Amino acid sequence: MAEEEIAPIAEEADESSRVHAGLMSILAESDLLRYCVPKEHGGFGISVTNLCIIREELARVSAQADTNFIMQGLGSYPITLGGTEGQKAKYLPAIASGEAIAAFALTEPDSGSDVISMKTTATLEGDEWVLNGAKKFISQAGDASTYVVFAKTDPEAGSRGLSAFIVERGTPGFDDSKRMDLMAAHPIGEPRFENCRIPYTNLIGERGRGLRLALGTLDTFRTTVASAAVGMGLAGYEAALSYAKNRELFGQHLSDFQSTQFKLADMAVSLDAARLLAYRSAWLKDSGQETVIKEASFAKLFATEAASRIINESLQIHGGAGLEKGARIERLYREVRALTIYEGTSEIQRQTIARQLLRERFIRSCLPQCEPGVASKLVCEAQSLGNDGRIVSNPLPIARQLQVLRRYDRWNQLYEISSTQKDKYCHLIKGRAKYEVGSQVHEESDKPPLW
Repeated sequence: MAEEEIAPIAEEADESSRVHAGLMSILAESDLLRYCVPKEHGGFGISVTNLCIIREELARVSAQADTNFIMQGLGSYPITLGGTEGQKAKYLPAIASGEAIAAFALTEPDSGSDVISMKTTATLEGDEWVLNGAKKFISQAGDASTYVVFAKTDPEAGSRGLSAFIVERGTPGFDDSKRMDLMAAHPIGEPRFENCRIPYTNLIGERGRGLRLALGTLDTFRTTVASAAVGMGLAGYEAALSYAKNRELFGQHLSDFQSTQFKLADMAVSLDAARLLAYRSAWLKDSGQETVIKEASFAKLFATEAASRIINESLQIHGGAGLEKGARIERLYREVRALTIYEGTSEIQRQTIARQLLRERFIRSCLPQCEPGVASKLVCEAQSLGNDGRIVSNPLPIARQLQVLRRYDRWNQLYEISSTQKDKYCHLIKGRAKYEVGSQVHEESDKPPLW
């Protein structure tokens, strides 16, 4: 379907800064959008593995097809995660059918990786929320009909001060007309809110739970970015392979030169490794692992950087022919650049991976003799509880250590763990709600030390 129906209009669609109507029609009529919505609301159910397969195939032929597809999932998943039954029934079926276009409004002009510093606010006045602020780099802004918007409801509450809302296009005070021009054409814009009033019932989930909804959404969809990167990298590799086999110079084909063969070999190895990392993360998520923060970051970091290298080398193999406007590799060269930036830059992925590794090491050092299954559960809990959107030096703050301990007590009912091991864990983690640093004793509310 991608090659037969999307590829013929891919260049036209990919060079457009608006959502391409023909492309969305193909995605809707093929029922691919239904993979972004649960079965009970008109979809086929959300499987990260399925999303990865679809993104790889779409990204291989058209960057915008990939964007249009996955934004239906990214822009609706907070509703799937925390919405009321009424919200789900109202919005999800239309998104699954393609009747409605979704957008995920999190990033702001001065708030990208640092989500907590967002300035958009939502103030409760009677039975309405009043939104004020601006968003930036919002895919499908200007074309979307349903926006999930994140705003501060309690500015002094830090990570617990963010909430998520549904805002419909056309709401008074909401302006999504401002579009952006990027190095590679992309349907993207800067929505603005000026005393935008929405009903109280447009709040998704509980007040103050917006960050959890945002991170839960990204934890599910970040793995799929790796598959999109694989698709784009595969397109670059195939273009290089074809060109090298047909380009003649110095009495032989370009593919006969050892330097070209080495480039092609490195491309193939990187693609295979990236694909395996992506599908491992997807399989773990679909198998019920509570969080795949580390595995998704592995996949996203490696795959996006590998795709960038592959396409760069492919253009080098093409030589001057690759620089010509309209060449597939020229378009790929511009399109792939965004992948190492959106949904967490490569630098943030490295920081996230390091943070998770430190948490795992701490937990495992507390239970050196613990059965592997229990240790893995503790590590998973530590990752989930510690993911509050901030880059923290302490791998596991004391409040979350106590939460892990309480869950550990439940696991102790299922697994045979010696009292010695449990006592050691309680001593290190709980410390009677206090812990010593040198000769000082700090209360739980104090700033925790570095482990």
